[in-house]
Amino acid sequence: MTEANDLDVYYNTAKKLILYAGKVIEEGINAKKNVKSKGIDWDLVTEYDRQIEDKLIKQLSITFPSHKFIGEETVAKEGCLPQLTNDPTWIIDPIDGTTNFVHRFPHTCISLALIINKKAEIGMIYNPLMKQFFSARRHCGAFLNGKSIRTSNVKDISQSLVAMEPWLAKDSQYLTSIYNRMHTLIQSTHGIRSLGTAALTLCYVAMGAVEAYHIEGIDAWDVAAGKLIIEEAGGVVIDTAGGKLNIMTPKVIAACNQEVAQQLVNLFKEADSKIPNKNLN
Repeated sequence: MTEANDLDVYYNTAKKLILYAGKVIEEGINAKKNVKSKGIDWDLVTEYDRQIEDKLIKQLSITFPSHKFIGEETVAKEGCLPQLTNDPTWIIDPIDGTTNFVHRFPHTCISLALIINKKAEIGMIYNPLMKQFFSARRHCGAFLNGKSIRTSNVKDISQSLVAMEPWLAKDSQYLTSIYNRMHTLIQSTHGIRSLGTAALTLCYVAMGAVEAYHIEGIDAWDVAAGKLIIEEAGGVVIDTAGGKLNIMTPKVIAACNQEVAQQLVNLFKEADSKIPNKNLN
């Protein structure tokens, strides 16, 4: 059983490391970068991604030698996603929004979550370029730069601002569903926003800047920290079909409350029903 004072140590250690790692992004944003693709043209990686992840894993391993790690670049290098166990596991995205980072678009962040017994206990997301440090501990609330945040109190999708990532339509398996769902949102909401970083957009749901966010085709490190931050801010994160989210294979509807989440589930079901012979993901 994890004691509260253990979580204090975990949190304080991780916070120091993620703030320090943010300096790497600050120093690298305007520098020439060695940019590579992981096989698809929007999934980019730089030497800064690897530098941050290696640093976080190394330092956390020294301090907590029994802990496990699931990191984006480590998984890419090893070619397989490890199973999530009950052991304390840090889930790391060293730079979420690498394409933004490459283009010097200031919406980019480091995402770090600690999962124990398959439950998120700590979530941290830091955008050093805009000095936004989002954090949460289970049952302790969500914060931006130390100040409590809450999700929007809007309960009608027609009064909502919804975030979505249209670039996913580059993947043929998502193309038709993305276009149909976007069309439905355009007709049914105040508007759509796209930031190019899942972790940071989840935080914008948590702070009430957008009412909801939808994305598929992502991984555990994109959503693990943000899910906890949203839930601690009063929101919900569910599967696109309306059920419980599996963070290891996430298909995400994040919303300010259950009412807006369910309205999105219904809208997407209606949009998908208009796709001839659609093989649902």
